[in-house]
Amino acid sequence: MELAIAHETIARWQFGVTTVYHFLFVPLTISLAAMTAGLETAWVRTGKQKYFHATKFWGKLFLINIAMGVVTGIVQEFQFGMNWSDYSRFVGDVFGAPLAMEALIAFFFESTFIGLWIFGWDKLPKKLHCACMWLVSIGTMLSAYFILAANSWMQHPTGYRINPVTGRAQLTDIGKVLFQDTTLVVVFHTLTAAFLTGAAFVVGIASYHLWKAKQRARAGQSTDGRKVASMRTSLRLGLVMAVVAGLGTAVSGDTLAKVMFEQQPMKMAAAEALWNTEQPAPFSIFAIGDVSKGHNSVELQIPGILSFLAKSNFTDAVPGINDTAAAEAAKYGGSPQDYIPSVFVTYWGFRLMIGFGMTSFVAGLIGLWTTRKRRFLAPEFRTGDDEPPRLMLTPTREMGPLLTKWSWRIGILTMGFPLIANSFGWIFTEMGRQPWSVFGLLKTANSASPNVSVGTQIGAFITFTVLYAILAVIEVRLLAKYAKAGPDVDEQPPAKDPVLRGPGADQDADQPMAFAY
Repeated sequence: MELAIAHETIARWQFGVTTVYHFLFVPLTISLAAMTAGLETAWVRTGKQKYFHATKFWGKLFLINIAMGVVTGIVQEFQFGMNWSDYSRFVGDVFGAPLAMEALIAFFFESTFIGLWIFGWDKLPKKLHCACMWLVSIGTMLSAYFILAANSWMQHPTGYRINPVTGRAQLTDIGKVLFQDTTLVVVFHTLTAAFLTGAAFVVGIASYHLWKAKQRARAGQSTDGRKVASMRTSLRLGLVMAVVAGLGTAVSGDTLAKVMFEQQPMKMAAAEALWNTEQPAPFSIFAIGDVSKGHNSVELQIPGILSFLAKSNFTDAVPGINDTAAAEAAKYGGSPQDYIPSVFVTYWGFRLMIGFGMTSFVAGLIGLWTTRKRRFLAPEFRTGDDEPPRLMLTPTREMGPLLTKWSWRIGILTMGFPLIANSFGWIFTEMGRQPWSVFGLLKTANSASPNVSVGTQIGAFITFTVLYAILAVIEVRLLAKYAKAGPDVDEQPPAKDPVLRGPGADQDADQPMAFAY
């Protein structure tokens, strides 16, 4: 029995570590692809070089991020066959369908057009080249959609039947898997959170460059005006995106909570550490003590809010952990204690997800206010005969003490907050579903690979953890290197669209292959 528990625990730890690490890249990939496409569209429409330089800069960071995301994502799918063979055997016919669609449609879709975008700067007309990045962006969202559809089926299985002969789940309606309410709400929530993540990333890096420009101005040094213009545009884009995506995340999160209250009442009761049914039910903002025991906690509560989150009114009853566990034990068998997840993890994971996510939203609001009417810069241009336009930044009274001392710092610090929120969001989602790997159908204890030894699992877990730590160092150093360098404002955009000729036209016979980076 102890060996079986260790077997399952190690498998869960390995999957948790690799999943959380992989998902650090996913939201940045989704959001940076769309932002890069939007900036390139602005350049194509206006011809302004600040948009071109911003496109190349954020596109470079996007490429670094997506490369690491692909590498770590491959490991995820292999784990289903390695550590979770019983799970794959039972639900593979259903769970594998959206994953196959993701690989055959979305992944090849985005990988094809990202190649055209990388190598097509001087080969394709501007509009066609820009369309390639939009197609890459659509591909990243489709990829997320199919994967989230698979995960949503684990949260709320539908569109299947159990084969009476084999005892395995079989797909009967792919439409229900792809378009059930759980999938649609989860996709909306995940995409808005992804754009909040990308917005904070852009705000943080742009804030760093503008802060450095201000320091040089105070020291009486000049800075390149084109770089400042590019970062100023990026900052405003990131701030607007943070506010819009933050609102979308809050609205979609409220909708998702209502869906979860209906489909997984235990998860939401554990998220509130609500041990007994209450009418109306309060929302716990903060607790001191052990929430897994309930009666030892000192809580700060808002009356009726949990009832509103669950039922859209402030008076309805919300079932507690004890009553929900008893109902699940009566339905599925066993002891009520078997159906109670880690209340500590779900309670604090839920709050850390909300807290860090909404902090970036508030930072976006503050940033939009403090940078209104371009008060954060006072440019004075000068030009020399042998140099590009330079920009002297001079402090002004309009900047104010708050802006000069704290605004850039807040912008830089908020860069990592949504990444933390995303991690805790997935920890809450997956831990709150326990003891189920597929809710109501298959328990996690019955999902692991029976023929993989504990020693093999420990070796794989250590290997992957060390490998991912090394990749994390490489990723951070690469991103930091190119982020600190800023946009290459000396690079000139293509002077004119290339002429596309028919087959057999050897128009580049004497020219070497051109690369974007």
